[in-house]
Amino acid sequence: MAPAKLYIGRKVRQIREQNNATQAFFAERLGISTSYLNQIENNQRPVSASVLIALADRFRIDIAEISAGENERLLSALSEAFTDPLFDAYSPTVQELKLITQNAPTFAHALITSHQAYRRKSEQLASFDDRLERPGAYPETTPYEEVRDFFHFVDNYIHDLDLIAEALAERLSVGNRDSYLALTTFLESEFDVRTIVGERGEDFIRRFDAQARTLTLNPYLPIATKAFQVAFQIANLHAGAKIEEIAFAASFRSEEAQEICRVGLQNYFAGALVLPYRKFLLAARELRHDIELLAVRFGTSLEQVCHRLSTLQRPGEKGVPLFFARIDRAGNITKRHSSAKLQFARFGAACPLWNAHQAFEAPGKIIRQLAETPDGVRYLCLAVQVNKGLAGFKATQTPYALALGCEISYSDEFVYADDIYVGSGTGFDPIGISCRICERVACPSRAIPPVKRKLSVDHSERGILPYNLP
Repeated sequence: MAPAKLYIGRKVRQIREQNNATQAFFAERLGISTSYLNQIENNQRPVSASVLIALADRFRIDIAEISAGENERLLSALSEAFTDPLFDAYSPTVQELKLITQNAPTFAHALITSHQAYRRKSEQLASFDDRLERPGAYPETTPYEEVRDFFHFVDNYIHDLDLIAEALAERLSVGNRDSYLALTTFLESEFDVRTIVGERGEDFIRRFDAQARTLTLNPYLPIATKAFQVAFQIANLHAGAKIEEIAFAASFRSEEAQEICRVGLQNYFAGALVLPYRKFLLAARELRHDIELLAVRFGTSLEQVCHRLSTLQRPGEKGVPLFFARIDRAGNITKRHSSAKLQFARFGAACPLWNAHQAFEAPGKIIRQLAETPDGVRYLCLAVQVNKGLAGFKATQTPYALALGCEISYSDEFVYADDIYVGSGTGFDPIGISCRICERVACPSRAIPPVKRKLSVDHSERGILPYNLP
């Protein structure tokens, strides 16, 4: 099979502009004509191997980065939008959608946002709920969703914050000794903020008093949570200016979204501080992504480890491309990110055949699954149930399932695949992304028909489903 042609005009143009080079100068450095460079930048011609090598040699560009595939997250979101019956008369090909995401990503984002607004308005009209009567209830992306999309489309990696957190972690030897002690000592010595334990019976997690210069923590928090909450406070005091700069540059539509983003960025910094990038990446490789051993080594929770594994997207130092999600008992995905090809649906519930749902049946046990999506991509999927909340018999604890996985080609880097034969075409469970966009026609677990398939009903015969998908 001939290798796929590489159309990366937008990336090449970005590299040229970052170097403040004209097309003539840039083309000369690459050893090609100006007209050829112009065609490359407009995706009229693919990039040759010699041009890729010249980019790497003369502009110190990582070939793996420049030749990476299309933005899977944006392409997935755009593809899902076009499954809506609204676009029945318009069926763009995958190649056409790729051209849009490559050449006009801003237009793609605008189309996705418009489609979200349309869906919300349709849902409001269909349900006649009281939001129609409330002032300010507009059919637009909520502040929370807007922030979620911000992290989604930056690959859940904030480079500047990660570097600041890693430098501080190195200074404090976080990961080499008790992180909680190191962080509380730094908070007091650097910012004159004492960390104290609150009264029994109070249900808060963390409380900061700027005047008294105290950070009060709930006495029944696990030590990993205590360390994370101290790191969160350090984020505000040590990296507050950079957090403010990033949140402002995101140009959110409301102050509410900007505030939510600040919290998200502080959480990001805290995770990067207790699990510093290079040290954690090397440990993940050494321990072959054994999440329990990683949690023990760094004194963190399983959720912190799984989430951090999904953020290892530093250019030139990337970890294994993973998907990560946190799911509640109702099937709501409360956290999500994927640097793998598998992208979570933006609407509707997750596939019921996914092993994440089984985790609630075996608390504390890591469940493994070999799965295949309708596009033929195969995955190693892991799931484990955890509880979040305070300690104590009467304390409320909320169970969640953590889901983590990679494409099967990376499975040899995971201890969980050692006794599983992944080379066979059998043994892979057929899963989808969401029933509303899944094309599997004979799935006994299907909840609703796919939105772009016509239904036929045979009144004389009943199969797995009460309708047929011709």
